[in-house]
Amino acid sequence: MAPQQGNFRLQYPSLVGGERGRVRLRTLSNLRWMAIAGQSVALFLVYFAFGYRLPLVYCAAAIASSIVLNVVLALRYPPAHRLTNREATFYLAFDVLQLAVLLYLTGGIANPFALMFLAPVVIAAATLNLGNTLILAGIAFISVSLIGVVHMPLPWPAGETLDLPQLYQAGIWAALVIGIGFTSVYAWRIASESTRMSAGLAATQLALAREHRLAALGALATAAAHELGTPLGTIAVVARELERALPEQSPEIEDVRLLRQQAERCRAIIARLANPEEAMLGATARLPLGALLEDIAAPLQGDDLTIRIQVPPTGAAPEPQVWRAPELLHGLGNILENAADFAQSQVQIDAGWDASSLSVTIQDDGPGFAPEIFERIGEPYVTSRPGHHALGDTEIGPQGPLNEHEGMGLGFFIAKILLEQTGGVVKASNPPGGGARVEVRWARGVIDGPQPPAPAESA
Repeated sequence: MAPQQGNFRLQYPSLVGGERGRVRLRTLSNLRWMAIAGQSVALFLVYFAFGYRLPLVYCAAAIASSIVLNVVLALRYPPAHRLTNREATFYLAFDVLQLAVLLYLTGGIANPFALMFLAPVVIAAATLNLGNTLILAGIAFISVSLIGVVHMPLPWPAGETLDLPQLYQAGIWAALVIGIGFTSVYAWRIASESTRMSAGLAATQLALAREHRLAALGALATAAAHELGTPLGTIAVVARELERALPEQSPEIEDVRLLRQQAERCRAIIARLANPEEAMLGATARLPLGALLEDIAAPLQGDDLTIRIQVPPTGAAPEPQVWRAPELLHGLGNILENAADFAQSQVQIDAGWDASSLSVTIQDDGPGFAPEIFERIGEPYVTSRPGHHALGDTEIGPQGPLNEHEGMGLGFFIAKILLEQTGGVVKASNPPGGGARVEVRWARGVIDGPQPPAPAESA
């Protein structure tokens, strides 16, 4: 019942690997054209409208370099070309350096447009990986520091100069550096969180689609039953007529009887498959809660692991008959598989119900949930397995010995999403006696009602 996380990793490498930050060339080119237009308008107004003296030729050459870059890229690549992290970092670094040259020619960090250093860094943080974002932030930091010390005078009316105090200039430098650092880290964290959530939801849909494909085999069986019913009925009728026509001493009488019996048997099997309810959810659409838990736990039982299932005595209240919905089977199966992975020798499953709710509690005797991930349990790529970082922010790949527990940090996330789609509430805790405990609770009538639980629409 475990999700095919390896297949998901192959099918969606851009969501779990280093290529997360790919961006279209057209996007960066359009942003650069906007910057070129803004720089040109500012240069025109300062020089011609206000009459401030500045090195117009050099400033125009700096702007022209951006125009040349955009034209060359437009001729070399199609507009929909997607940039790798390295390419995007190179072009954004060019934008930072081009801005640094313009600011060097027009007053350094005393120029109010020094704030534009934030734009390329924030774009990098939102689209690239952490390493390339740090590289670009470092380039911006060095550029700000250099033009803060060495720069040409700020354009000002002829015969006047504007000399800002050193302490004030230091404050501007500190504000720019802090702003670049804070906004880049904030934007990267938000983008990383969104990417992990999207990847986790895609993995959930992939796992659930697999379960539904298995359940849909029943619908195919129904169609086959309707198609095969008529010819099998004809075979049974012909066999019965042959049996009546042949004398008892005929050597073929036993073969005809066997043919009729097997045809009747096939018709009985097809009649069961033709049941729409069984075709949708399997041959046993509903099971007692205890039997359902035993069915889920059976593949995980082993010589080194004991799975105990405790169900209240039926004298207190009738045992609920639970639908075998794919979301329910896969969700509980994932949680139980995680408990079996970390348990030392035993996993305890307790089922309970009353007039208002029913619950399933899975507890193992392992080390419990790690403190550093406890507050983030249920998020994608958050795991304490040695194959991944505990917070799941940077690398996603095995880092421990192959004989240890490894995973992508998606199992509990997928289980939580699927069980919540059935109307359940999932709570995780570390009980005082040790180990890890996961409780799932449903209102009565949700998974044991007259109709199977309908999956809730995801936001």
